[in-house]
Amino acid sequence: MSTLTDALKRTSETLKHGASTQVTDYEQRFSSIKNLYDQLLSDLIKMDFDGKKAYETATEFFKTPTVRFAGIDGTMYSRPLFDLVIFFGGAYASTGTVSFSEDSKPLVKYDERTLKQAAGVSSVVPVYINEIPDIDQTFFDEDQTEGVSLSKSFTDESIIDNATIANWIMTFAEYYLAYKLATDKEQDIRIILLDRSLSIERASLLYDTSKRELWKKRSSLIGYKVDGEPVDVNDLTIARQCTCNQALGLPPPRADYLSYAIIELAKQNVALTEKEILAKLDIKDEKRAKRVKRYLKRLTEEGVLDEKNESYMLNSKYATTWERMRKLVTGLGDQFFTAKTSEITMTSVMKIVKNGKEHWLSTLDIAFLTLFTLHMLMEECWKKRSLLVGITKDTAARDFKRQLIPIMHNEDLLKTTISREEFEKLPNTDRMILQSTSIFNPEKLKPPWSLIEYDSALRTMVPDKQNRKGYVMGAIRNRMSLERTFLKTYVQLSQAKSDPMLRSNVLLTDRLVYPEYDYRPESTVQFWNEFGGAKEPVEIILFKDKNVDNRLQNMTMTLLIAMAPSSIPEAFGHNKPLFIADKIAKWNYGQFKRVVDTTADWILNN
Repeated sequence: MSTLTDALKRTSETLKHGASTQVTDYEQRFSSIKNLYDQLLSDLIKMDFDGKKAYETATEFFKTPTVRFAGIDGTMYSRPLFDLVIFFGGAYASTGTVSFSEDSKPLVKYDERTLKQAAGVSSVVPVYINEIPDIDQTFFDEDQTEGVSLSKSFTDESIIDNATIANWIMTFAEYYLAYKLATDKEQDIRIILLDRSLSIERASLLYDTSKRELWKKRSSLIGYKVDGEPVDVNDLTIARQCTCNQALGLPPPRADYLSYAIIELAKQNVALTEKEILAKLDIKDEKRAKRVKRYLKRLTEEGVLDEKNESYMLNSKYATTWERMRKLVTGLGDQFFTAKTSEITMTSVMKIVKNGKEHWLSTLDIAFLTLFTLHMLMEECWKKRSLLVGITKDTAARDFKRQLIPIMHNEDLLKTTISREEFEKLPNTDRMILQSTSIFNPEKLKPPWSLIEYDSALRTMVPDKQNRKGYVMGAIRNRMSLERTFLKTYVQLSQAKSDPMLRSNVLLTDRLVYPEYDYRPESTVQFWNEFGGAKEPVEIILFKDKNVDNRLQNMTMTLLIAMAPSSIPEAFGHNKPLFIADKIAKWNYGQFKRVVDTTADWILNN
């Protein structure tokens, strides 16, 4: 046993030792970064964006140089109130107009609205504490698909501290508001900015809805009728991966996406033989053809396809899956966020009526609704040619260091003198590498600048184990995320006029891929992946260096530079529409918190 003084001294020394080790490690890492710009990044970073070209691209892309925009951010709040927990989530938009010009930077005007008039959606859900583990998938046990796990005991405090219902309501609200603005003809919003990474969010939502063994027991959506047709497991399976764009070749006929490519093909044709399916998917390899045969058999056994006289056609129910899922999202989204209390027949906006009984929507259900909303938003932006961009400033992403550069190095796509050993010594996160390089090279690297854009699917790829040129693997169990969907990059928008060394944070941005601008021979690279015993092509979008023409990146950067405020220290080098949206969200958070606190006081006093 030691005295309190000795214990405190030991704790202090342990902390100092650990911190010293970290400082020494980072000193070594920073020492290897000083020459990185000349050795590697000078070919991968773009500066000097062209306003005239941005004007020409905007006029062609939007069909007008003047377009409306919306920046969207969310807020959430939860508070215990006796044996209830109150969950609140909402999303709010800052809107305005941007006018691109041939001879000056874009002019950004913000709508003159009070906080009360700003576009926004929100919802509040009171839930009894003992019911939360049945609703919130944080408490679901994978081995216990019905009822609360008997192997776990939850205290009220642990339930309140770990509940994620408010966060799910907020996330759903952000994407739902974005979709409503994208489809609102009066608003005519053509640029949508979200305070989220689109590619990471989609991957996260796919993961949150991936445990099929939980669906039948934990999803209230299964059995819920839309247009008189009950939602089933196949509907959810199809809609989960409903990212379809013929011009981009989505979904691709490879790996786990092969099923969805077959379904999409069947949707477009009355009936097809196996031979016709292989021809339309351009599959000639015998091993890949065998996989198609296996997938056709499985889809037929699951009832998704009907087989007659060696021809396959889509079951008529699943020909309408996506249309029914769209109605499901808009119906429940309106119930959550816009319906008046008098219009809601259930005891909570988070309940649905199924077979004459009320059922709670679980956070698994809200994850499905959010994912479908994101797919609907992407579909709308492709259809209307609206620019969809995600911007985040807090990121620990490492795919530039761990995936992009090693893969490009393996393919001889880099003009570099840096060795792999030196590269491994760099700081751990992409943002720290780029932020430090900017500071160490103030004369050569001047904001605003942007890294080349690259396919977000690269974050799930690694070089082939045998280092074969032209081959890649999936980072986890040889699985890769969907290619040709989002393009990712890092940007730094501002530096102080008084001190060039004072520079804004490096931001992660990703945007939707647009086939007419991004899917071109000079911006695509094909790899091979061995999956399930077959060799399959994986074609990604990669602007290999700064000299490859990227008109949409030039337009997007010109826009982001114009939206980076220099007069607001708190938003230095960030995005003003998102900054304003955040302020609106915080104001609404404060208003709602006062309502809940006042209600609690009123109940206590009565």
